[in-house]
Amino acid sequence: MPGGNIVILIEIATLLVMALVLFSLIRRQKQTIQSTRDEAAQLAETLRVEAEQERKELLFQAREEALRVKQVLDEEQRERRAALDRLEEKLVAKDETIETRRERLESREHELTERARQLDTKEQELADQHQQVEQELQRMAGLTPDQARAMYLACLEDDFRELGTRRAREIEAETVAVAEKRARQAILDVMERCSVEYVTEATVAVVMLPTEEMKGRIIGREGRNIRAFEQVTGVDLIIDDTPEAVVISSFDPIRRETARLALMNLMVDGRIHPGRIEELYEKAQAEVKRLVLEAGERAAVRANIAGLPRSVIETMGKLRFRTSYAQNVLDHSVEVAHLAAMIAAEMGLNQDVARVAGFLHDIGKALGEEWEGPHAVTGMNYLRQCGMKDAVLHAVGAHHRDIEPTTPEAVAVIIADSLSAARPGARRENLENYVKRLSALEELATQFEGVERAYALQAGREIRLIVKPEEIDDLAAKRLAGEVARRIESEMEYPGQIKVTVIRETRTSEIAR
Repeated sequence: MPGGNIVILIEIATLLVMALVLFSLIRRQKQTIQSTRDEAAQLAETLRVEAEQERKELLFQAREEALRVKQVLDEEQRERRAALDRLEEKLVAKDETIETRRERLESREHELTERARQLDTKEQELADQHQQVEQELQRMAGLTPDQARAMYLACLEDDFRELGTRRAREIEAETVAVAEKRARQAILDVMERCSVEYVTEATVAVVMLPTEEMKGRIIGREGRNIRAFEQVTGVDLIIDDTPEAVVISSFDPIRRETARLALMNLMVDGRIHPGRIEELYEKAQAEVKRLVLEAGERAAVRANIAGLPRSVIETMGKLRFRTSYAQNVLDHSVEVAHLAAMIAAEMGLNQDVARVAGFLHDIGKALGEEWEGPHAVTGMNYLRQCGMKDAVLHAVGAHHRDIEPTTPEAVAVIIADSLSAARPGARRENLENYVKRLSALEELATQFEGVERAYALQAGREIRLIVKPEEIDDLAAKRLAGEVARRIESEMEYPGQIKVTVIRETRTSEIAR
């Protein structure tokens, strides 16, 4: 089998070659490992040398830092020792100064003690002399020391009371004269620059009818239409014998105006029945709301005020349909805004605050029944919710003194409100109420002791008291005027101011024969 041997020989040769290659690879791998070990050993030696050098450097730096810290501490210690030495020297010097002062004080104390002894001696001598004088005066006057002292104090009290009263009267008269002159001039200047017209309002509105037949159509069959109208609008329709006229009565001016517009639209439309009444009443409500907004905007423009919230303008517009003693409240607010701003300008105050507060001072009158309390306070609370300034809120809340005014702008608004309300022709009063107020004023004045007669003059702006001269002297007359004025302020309600004048007259007559 020569062929089989050849194959075996070839395989053996192949194995030998592979063994030789493997042996070569193993030897090369051993060499590589040995080389790697040598490099690792060399690297370790290098790292060891570098670490040793770094350790020596760190040790050297640490020694240098320790030496530097030691030098710094030594320097600080020397400085502290020097400071302590200086402090010790100062304390020694201070002790010497204190010792010197103590010696001086002891010397001064000795001198004062000697003087006190001398003063005690003199005081005793004066007391003996005073006692001798008192005994001599007591013997001459026949009075005890307490009686003489009481008599002397009574004389002094009378003299000083009369002198103080006279001086107080002089100062008060002078101050009042100057204040009245300045206030009168400022108010006259302001009033001359402001003019506002008023339209008389009432609690009823009269609607003229085109024909008498329209009355029957408004009433409707068996009063159906008039009942529906009154139920929807919340007003009273008064249909009497007045030809071609219907009266709308309501204490709510906005509701009255809405009903008037609805009735006029019904007459123009001609279709008068309950369904049409409700439809036109809703349109009248929208129209009145538009009129309210326009009135508020026009009033703000007339008052020269910009930037008010829309809710505030709408609320102010409602005052167009409200009156106070026949004075339109919205026109009154515009006038107060101008007056307050001009007073503030005359006095050098904040005109913007006075103008805005004067314009908004009566906004509480336009609020609903859910706002309880005086209209000044409710208006202030409402404006606080609208984000108005604190200065404006205070002036609005204090314009009727429901809260005490603490700013000059609040006082300016109070004065402007009084001027607008109390000037002649601004408001209309019932004659019966007017007569009652005058009678109550005179009756109140006559209740004071010493008053003989009392007369209310100038439409109740002044009260004159005729007193009994034998019971009321000049000083008592002054006190009586003040007491009457305070009593009127506390018990009566009145617009503006009331002047109290006390007249004391003494007449002496003789007959020549």
